[in-house]
Amino acid sequence: MIQTVLESKTRSVVIGFDRPFCVIGERINPTGRQQLADEISNGIYSMVEQDALSQVAAGADVLDINAGVTSVNPNETEPGLLVNVVKFVQSIVDVPICLDSSVSMALEAALEVCEGRPLVNSVTGEEEKMEKILPLVKKYNVPVVAISNDETGISEDPEVRFAVAKRIVERASDYGIPRHDIIVDPLVMPLGAMSTAAQQVFVLCRKLREELQVNTTCGASNISFGLPNRHGINAAFLAVSSSMGMTSAIMNPCRAQEMEAIRATDALLGKDKNCMSWISKHRQPSPAGGEGGEGARRGRGGRASRRS
Repeated sequence: MIQTVLESKTRSVVIGFDRPFCVIGERINPTGRQQLADEISNGIYSMVEQDALSQVAAGADVLDINAGVTSVNPNETEPGLLVNVVKFVQSIVDVPICLDSSVSMALEAALEVCEGRPLVNSVTGEEEKMEKILPLVKKYNVPVVAISNDETGISEDPEVRFAVAKRIVERASDYGIPRHDIIVDPLVMPLGAMSTAAQQVFVLCRKLREELQVNTTCGASNISFGLPNRHGINAAFLAVSSSMGMTSAIMNPCRAQEMEAIRATDALLGKDKNCMSWISKHRQPSPAGGEGGEGARRGRGGRASRRS
């Protein structure tokens, strides 16, 4: 069974087909968040701290860290910023980290200071990207997210995206990177702009699991972009994707509706043994002096609960 192991200083997270769904917290990302970009640029980490602590408390297994403020502040240098944010996050929480950058220099600088075994996010099927990122993945013996697009862009044909993912896996093997350290992102497009967007992902998840035998992840909230009640769409998408073979997602764990969908799906798919995680999360203590224990059990199906 394919298993991808991520590590922090003292904790391990295993991503696999028979494992509970892995939640990768997306919030430490300055894209569209001017205040966070400004704070990171100035070495202030109050929002980073809040995002890290709240996501772990909400159930994030891994934290994605993106310090790409250069799109907002072009004079900033991403390698130094990413290193500083990684060091700070590691000082306040002990969960594995996902290094989110398209800049190879930033990834290598962050890999030098990471404790444990982080996830590199990401490499595409573009030759230039593979030549820069895959040697780093091999050098530091870490897993990598493989995004299924290449020089031709993002295809609407699941077969083309599958072929790109397969090519990345094969190229990674040339570098000595095992299949279990490749997590494929099949790419989630907005449902409001492409009516088949979700179906494409479902087909790919099943195919990537059964034929390529790799773990998968995605930017889950992309599916609902531009639609009302985004969290309802996201929750349903995560549940169906998981049932089709998706094993992790980069998402916001602070959205209770989406986390509940994941936990429920884990229980329904047999990934939550005896439903213990679900029970632990949702069991309510009997109120003092209330009708708990034996009386409550009788009321759930015995004759004593029926009305005449």
